[in-house]
Formats: sequence, structure tokens, C-alpha cells
Amino acid sequence: MAETPTGTASGAAEEIPEFVPPRAAACPFAPPPVLAEIREEKPISKVRIWDGSTPWLITRHEDLRAVLGDPRVSVDDKRPGFPFPKKAMAENAHHHPDTLFNTDAPVHTRLRRMLTSSFTAKRMAALRPAIQKVTDEHIDAMLAGPKPADLVQALGLPIPTLMICELLGVPYEDHEFFQYHATVAVSQTSSAEQDRESSVALGAYLARQIHAKTENPAEDTLSDLAALVEAGELTMGEASLMAVILLIAGHETSANMIALGTLALLEHPEQLALLRETDDPKVVAGAVEELLRYLTIAHTGQRRIALEDIEIGGEVIRDGDGIIVSLPAANWDPEAFPEPDRLDLLRDARQHNAFAFGVHQCLGQQLARVELQVVYGTLYRRVPTLRLATTLEEIDFKEDAMAYGVAALPVTW
Repeated sequence: MAETPTGTASGAAEEIPEFVPPRAAACPFAPPPVLAEIREEKPISKVRIWDGSTPWLITRHEDLRAVLGDPRVSVDDKRPGFPFPKKAMAENAHHHPDTLFNTDAPVHTRLRRMLTSSFTAKRMAALRPAIQKVTDEHIDAMLAGPKPADLVQALGLPIPTLMICELLGVPYEDHEFFQYHATVAVSQTSSAEQDRESSVALGAYLARQIHAKTENPAEDTLSDLAALVEAGELTMGEASLMAVILLIAGHETSANMIALGTLALLEHPEQLALLRETDDPKVVAGAVEELLRYLTIAHTGQRRIALEDIEIGGEVIRDGDGIIVSLPAANWDPEAFPEPDRLDLLRDARQHNAFAFGVHQCLGQQLARVELQVVYGTLYRRVPTLRLATTLEEIDFKEDAMAYGVAALPVTW
């Protein structure tokens, strides 16, 4: 399935597949079928993206880790040839300042170091009682309300949003404002103008919040950023953009995983029974890792560009070539995870790459883990008769978003 100038043996030019390819309607949890074909036939090969360019696609678990761990592979989206996920990002790239997402060492190292203390495993574990309280309250409200209920609105959105608000120090009453702009930011179909408008609106909002923290600091991340601004280590623009990234990333992963993971479990009742009937936190934690592997909602590819010629898996990626690393394809690699299409909550899935790999892996992954452990470990025990209130065919899957999920999940009990 690689690009060939001379064509195949039959004389027809070999077609380069489009990326991101469609999923199979009958298997909405699985990565697109063409990714499995590519991984088997030619795991490092060319794909065509929206602008007609043909970056390299990485599909194997081993190669993913080699690429994402290689300092010769860059996230600098201002370099010519960078394979942007959508046109709006390409048009806005040169307007964006340096962030965690588009810088390499030493700039990335400096920016990330400023935030690591806010997202340590110890600090996330300390949030567990608050997450448990919020989860129980929202389950109470769902049970007291009408049936069927939309699990996205009942639990999926409010729980992670409340927790990232608490962690950052953002008023929850503003959640409709930033959820709207976060949705624009992660949509594959939003225009460059819409992206810019949402970025400006969120940046201005968070700059005001950070400024207020300089006068009234608290035990939260915005106060930490305010202190860095006062010390001259960050500009207000850098601080507010960091806050935008954290606010969006802090609820998108968990919000989509809560509903999509529940749907996957409802479609696999024997696995749901394992989770519903256990009170062992280790079993719950292992189940979360397997669901993260199985679903891998960051499905549009980690985007990179080569800084020099690199040999990976027998292929030479040239200096300046774009690279896309498919997390779902690597997480369904049978060499790393035997029978990858089987959801097995007892599988040791800790080597998955749902949060990516290397220095740019997700900063908030420990928060997401704790949130999912609490929700998955509570919901099915408290609502043992939970079931889908529609058919799988009627579910609207968010294939056009950068984080895969469902638009709504009608459930009853």
C-alpha cells in the first residue's frame, strides 16, 4: 500500500490510502480496517491527507515507540511539510506562540517542568475523594431523573469538567462557555476563523482568571501560573495558552471515555460483569488500562516531522518528511497485544499508548486514570441494571472530532 512511481505488477498505479480512513459501521470500537491491512502488509508507508501531501504512517507498537522516543523527530508545526490534522490548524500555525504541543527541547522541557507539579500521581490521588463525591452526586441525580438518561450529559461531561475546574481554579458556572469553545477546538470541521475566535475567547477568559489569581491566590494551577507570570518566567500570553490547553485536554479525554467505555462494556456484558462485581481497586485499574487500549480515542494520529534522515523498521524517513503515528493501530498490534480485537479486562494492557509515548505524552493522564477508575468502579455497581436505551446502529459516533466518542448515550435501568 506504499506509494510507487511505477505502479503495481498489473500496471495500475498503487493507490495511497486517505487518512483518517473511515471505520466499519459494524465495528465502531475498532480502528479503521485499512489500518490493520497497512500494519500487516507495510507498517511504515505513505498516506494522503487533506492537503494532498503524503506523510509517513506508523502503525506498529514497536515502531511507534521508536518514533515518538526519537529526538530527531519534531513536533514543530512551523516547519514546512508538517502534516496538520486539518486546514484550520495549518492556516493558524504561524499565529500560535510556543506551547507544550508544538515545541521540542529545550523550550518544551522548560514549559512542561512548570506544570508537572500540578499533575503528579500523588496530587491526582489526593483528588480521589472529591471525584468520588462528585460521581456519587451525579449518579444520584441521574437515578432521580427521567428515563432514559443521556450518560454524556449526566456523567460524561460534568464529572471531568468539574474536576478540571477544581484543579485549575476555574469557576464551574462558566462551563458552558468553555465547553463550547473546546468543542470547536477539537472538531475536524471547524474553520480557521472559528478556531481563532475560540482560541482568542478562551485565552482572554483565562488571562482574566490568572490576573485575578495574582491578587487572590489559591491552591490551584492558575495560581501557580500567576506566580510564574509575576516572577517573569512566563508571559501572560504563554500562561493563558497553557491554561487553554489544560482546560481542553483536561475534560475531553475522560468525557469521551466515560460514555464510550460504558457503551463498549454494555456491548460486552461478560466483561461488564467482571467490573460490576469486583471491589478490588487493582482489577478496576487494570480494566481502565484495557479500555484505554481498546478504544484509543485520540484517533487522528500524533503528528511529527523528521529533522534528519531516520531509518525505522527498514524504511528511511527523510529529513523534512511528515510523520503520522496511529495510536489506535499500534494499540491493536497483535505483536504487542495478542487477540487485540478482544476486550479483556484482565489483560495486562499497561504498555498501551492511548496517552501517546515519550516526552510529549499526555500531561494529565494520571487525572484521567483516577477519574475513570472512580466512575467505572462506581457506576455499574450502583446501577447494576444499566442498559442501552437505543440500538448500536442509532448511536452517533464522533468520527469528525479529534477525540473519538459518542455525541449522546441514551441509557436506562
